[in-house]
Amino acid sequence: MTDPAPQAAGRTGTSVPDAPEVKTALHDFTTEFGSFQAEIIRKFHQHEERLTMLDRKTAFSPARPALCAADAGATLHHKAFDAYLRSGDDSPMRGLELDTKGLNTQIAADGGYLVDPETAQAIRDVLHATASIRAIASVVSVESTSFDVLVDHTDVSTGWATEALATADSDTPKIDRIPIRLHELSAMPKASQRLLDDSAFDIEGWLAARIASKFARAEAAAFIHGDGVDKPRGFLTHSDIPDEIWEWGSLGYIATGAAGDFASTNAADAIVDLVYALGASYRANAVFVMNSKTAGAVRKMKDADGRFLWSDGLAAGEPARLMGYPVLVAEDMPDIANNACAIAFGDFEAGYTIAERPDMRVLRDPFSAKPHVLFYATKRVGGDVSDFKAIKLLKFALS
Repeated sequence: MTDPAPQAAGRTGTSVPDAPEVKTALHDFTTEFGSFQAEIIRKFHQHEERLTMLDRKTAFSPARPALCAADAGATLHHKAFDAYLRSGDDSPMRGLELDTKGLNTQIAADGGYLVDPETAQAIRDVLHATASIRAIASVVSVESTSFDVLVDHTDVSTGWATEALATADSDTPKIDRIPIRLHELSAMPKASQRLLDDSAFDIEGWLAARIASKFARAEAAAFIHGDGVDKPRGFLTHSDIPDEIWEWGSLGYIATGAAGDFASTNAADAIVDLVYALGASYRANAVFVMNSKTAGAVRKMKDADGRFLWSDGLAAGEPARLMGYPVLVAEDMPDIANNACAIAFGDFEAGYTIAERPDMRVLRDPFSAKPHVLFYATKRVGGDVSDFKAIKLLKFALS
């Protein structure tokens, strides 16, 4: 009797492979797959290494050294300054040598260290945002101890050129030099050592707020009333004369027509006269300056048609306006009183110049006020009238 299985196999033309052949094929497949996988992993690691090398070349590329150095320098300065403020360890500050633009750090001969850029910028932002003449004046940064403003009084000869007539020569220049000397402004906030030891305490932010507050108050007063001795000279310390006889070196004023008050009739006329006493070229950028008490009196005034001269800003942060011109409320302006120049009107960007050094310094003093630590912060700033035609005053007097 014949076995049916071989017959069936013969009919189909197929055969079952032996077990050793299957093992050999599986082993070959596994080996090839392992080699393929290893090659993929090797190429992946090579790609990662190329990316890493590219990042390093980009980070230290000579094409952008200033940016990298500035970023690194700012961070180093910030950390070194933080260590100095908290513990008095000045070795990082002494060892810090930065040669990138704007980040040169050197030890002051008279003691103290440069404030780090972030803290210095925070202080400057506060000073510019306060209700001070600084907000509307011309501010220049200098590296010297004084700044000269040159004023040319000459009217340059002009005319229409013709073929037959010669062009007239220009007049000889008449130039005034107004020197603005820089003076040292200081503040000395204090904190306990226990507070400084607390790592959660933002020492730079705290110091910036304290310094900016004290600097702002001192500057605001000096730019209005400063006598120029060891401080800026305020614009109200210059002599004032009636505007009809005004001359260079003094500020012209308009009288209200009443001693220590506005006139009893047509009180608003004095405001109108003050506006048009200023030259047209200055009025486009002009600002009123007065304190809160004076502003309270002025905002009640109406014109002949019963309309208020004063209008509040339409948007948040926008200044109030008087006769369409912005109003800066500066509390250091004098109150309304007899012979007081309680309102100023002018183009202060042209009329008043503030010169300052961009750097600020801090000296840590842990001895003078134990158990507190004092921080003696200094900056140099000056200011004075730079164009006497650009500012007019309203004087509360009969004439």
